[in-house]
Amino acid sequence: MLHRRGFHPKPWRPDLPFPPDVGETAQERLARRLDHYAFRLFLRGAIRRASGFRPAEATGYVDGEAARAMAEELVDLGLAERAGRAGYRLLHPPRSFGGTLEWYLARELATRLGFDTAFALRFGAPGVGGDLDVVAAAEGRLLYVEAKSSPPRQLSAEEVSAFFDRLEALRPDLALFVVDTALRLGDKVVPMLAGELARRTGRSDEPRRVVREIWALTPRLFAVGAKGHLGVNLAAAVAEGLRSLSPGCLA
Repeated sequence: MLHRRGFHPKPWRPDLPFPPDVGETAQERLARRLDHYAFRLFLRGAIRRASGFRPAEATGYVDGEAARAMAEELVDLGLAERAGRAGYRLLHPPRSFGGTLEWYLARELATRLGFDTAFALRFGAPGVGGDLDVVAAAEGRLLYVEAKSSPPRQLSAEEVSAFFDRLEALRPDLALFVVDTALRLGDKVVPMLAGELARRTGRSDEPRRVVREIWALTPRLFAVGAKGHLGVNLAAAVAEGLRSLSPGCLA
């Protein structure tokens, strides 16, 4: 689908916390743990401490026994080993959590909705920087997902502008701006997206909350948060978008 649009993307080497030859069973076990927001935050903190960490250092979201249990889960999943007294170390530390989030989102689109997906692609469009985090073939339509693993307060105007540059070059049928946070998107993320959209189009349409932290900025562009279940929210946004693109029952 990307080649048909005149693009020649190239895959990056996956930046994941496990080796490329790990089996499907192990990947599925990790994906099901990543369904949980607290575990994603814990793994994100562990990745930041590639040289080793104590459970309480990984995240302030959980502590005590819960943090130690998650560290032991990393060991059980084959992602970490015990190191020293009460310490742990990742066996295959990636550069950041971003690649894991992209992998998880692509997997959710494939397993939940049956889409063909790809992630971590160098876009290569003339004059447009950045990567395509996740793309999917969705009922013959091109879906593009931008994934942000950092908190909303770290989202910059430059990142939002670059996202819209990629949208204008790629022209996907549906686009999702996914922020892995349980915080409200309406406080910062949605206004930033709506402001950039208005600047580029000259229109100032009011964003619409679909459900939970899923916002429609247009019938084909959505902001998606992690409050509740990230995979469920992802699927709900896609469903809303596909309905908007489909002819009405009386058409």
